[in-house]
Amino acid sequence: MSGPLSGFRIIEMAGIGPAPFAGMLLSDMGAEVIRIDRAAPQDLGITIPENLNLTNRGRRSLVLDLKSPEGIRAMEKLVPKADALIEGFRPGVMERLGLGPEHLLGLNPKLVFGRVTGWGQTGPLAQAAGHDINYVALSGMLHAIGTPERPVPPLNLVGDYGGGSLNLVIGVLAALLEAQRSGKGQVVDAAMVDGVALLGSLFYGLLQAGLWSDRRGANELDGGAPWYGTYRTRDGSWIAIGPVERRFYELMLEKLGLDDPALKDRAPSNWEYLRQAFEAAFATRDRDEWCRLLEGTDICFAPVLSLGEAPNHPHLAARATFVEFDGVLHPAPAPRFSRTESAIQGPPPAVGEHSRAILAGWGFSEAEIAETLGDAS
Repeated sequence: MSGPLSGFRIIEMAGIGPAPFAGMLLSDMGAEVIRIDRAAPQDLGITIPENLNLTNRGRRSLVLDLKSPEGIRAMEKLVPKADALIEGFRPGVMERLGLGPEHLLGLNPKLVFGRVTGWGQTGPLAQAAGHDINYVALSGMLHAIGTPERPVPPLNLVGDYGGGSLNLVIGVLAALLEAQRSGKGQVVDAAMVDGVALLGSLFYGLLQAGLWSDRRGANELDGGAPWYGTYRTRDGSWIAIGPVERRFYELMLEKLGLDDPALKDRAPSNWEYLRQAFEAAFATRDRDEWCRLLEGTDICFAPVLSLGEAPNHPHLAARATFVEFDGVLHPAPAPRFSRTESAIQGPPPAVGEHSRAILAGWGFSEAEIAETLGDAS
């Protein structure tokens, strides 16, 4: 194992959305993460081939029947040897299994028990079903994203991964650091609705300062300002510009050959005029021509690349932002460390692929392995 978390052992309860992505991040940074799987995998709504389910990379899979005494006994033997456990079930599920934090912290007082949910462990909606879009909506952030006509879901990046996974990982790492000093573990309650609201701190501040309109498409960073948005090029592709600073904006006008004095006026009352001028200018060349002219300058420019195109861009190729592992293209681990380099620790596992090896490596005897796995071995 490599990475700054090498030597840490983490148990991940198999689930969907933010918990698997958090497990991937912890594994990429070197932790030994074992995933507790069900014999019958959970319905994800979509079926992804195991080797292409990239957020499952780097872990080993152990199948346990947590509704059986044998499965519970196995968990009770694993937990004392773990540094952290992460789970993404509705509040109360782990408690009903007999594996709630009070019991597990009794077995391992230094355990960090990381919980990620949409609504949080408490509150009127805690037991309600939901998905990323709902948590982003309730936080106020979905209202701020999209066109003036309608909110647009920002994939599931903001709720599941930004407000959920990253919030959980930060909390788990902070609790692990604190446990090294105090000798005591604790519960981390990472609610996506909390995390997304936190991501919106800048905008809540701007709103209260009177510097942000609560209308979509009416602000500098939400596509309202004509110098912060996307434009169609002659070949039907798109480019993105963001020269917010005055000196970068004036450089853009120079590069575009636009010398109309009216374009220096960036007051909101002039935005529509500016937008029409930029639309006409960017429509005169193909995307690749604009790249040759503008990429690398200080006008804050980038082509809008598709998922298929992005890995081949020269900048991302030079940084190895995407890497091939086991014949599959992956986004590379991030962030980067100068000494304890992160790495993909292994391909996404098949369910139960490592059951016997995990139990043996975590100190189970042959008799205990046979009792735990039964016919599943």
